[in-house]
Amino acid sequence: MENKELISCRNVCVNYGSLVAVDNISFSLNKGDYLCIVGANGSGKSTLVKAILGLCKPADGEIVKSCKGIGYLGQQNVIQRDFPATVREVVISGCLPQNILPLYSKAEKKRAKEEIYKLGLEKLTKKSFKELSGGQMQRVLLARAFCAATELLILDEPVNGLDPIVTDELYSIVRNRNREEKLTVMMVSHDIHRAVQNATHILHMNNQAMFFGTAEDYKKTPLYNEMTTVETCSTHACTHCGSDCTASHIRVGVYHS
Repeated sequence: MENKELISCRNVCVNYGSLVAVDNISFSLNKGDYLCIVGANGSGKSTLVKAILGLCKPADGEIVKSCKGIGYLGQQNVIQRDFPATVREVVISGCLPQNILPLYSKAEKKRAKEEIYKLGLEKLTKKSFKELSGGQMQRVLLARAFCAATELLILDEPVNGLDPIVTDELYSIVRNRNREEKLTVMMVSHDIHRAVQNATHILHMNNQAMFFGTAEDYKKTPLYNEMTTVETCSTHACTHCGSDCTASHIRVGVYHS
């Protein structure tokens, strides 16, 4: 496979006022990679992604992008859930027409139809987006992101609020696209175990880069093997995780050498 570098971050720093959210991060993402960015809440994961997308400006360092077709699925919010459109309209909007009016080409319409088919959404195409379940909504938004992702798919905690079964389905869809179609993926995740199971590379952040390398090498580190103190679960919709919680979690705390 061609070892083309799509993203290169060189000593990137991002500040919110006096707060350093991302501190001197350096890593690269090559064509065909599947990178999971993991870390506890407030570790700078989403801020780094926003900087890569150009949604915020680094205070220092450099971000070099060598790809054009980027699909992005951010964290869900109330506005997204109330979006007044059909499933088909939401999916095809990922094709991002150059016209002011939503006039899509035959190729864009074909691509949207293919994504609807691949994600099993054929029976929902005329249904209102806001009438869907949480899992169905996220599947539709993922199809929309795939329409735009001709080279790179970026996902920011795409499984928040979803049950473990739907979570596994979405991880499987993304993993298969990466392995079968060589689509490059960058995903922010709280679920460290699913991240390691699916990704080729891991970036573990605590504002700085605690680790960057292959998933296999990451499994040998104290960061993965000696974690303590379970963080509040964001893998599915619950307010407290007890011993009956079957989801896997990222853990935070003291790392022992």
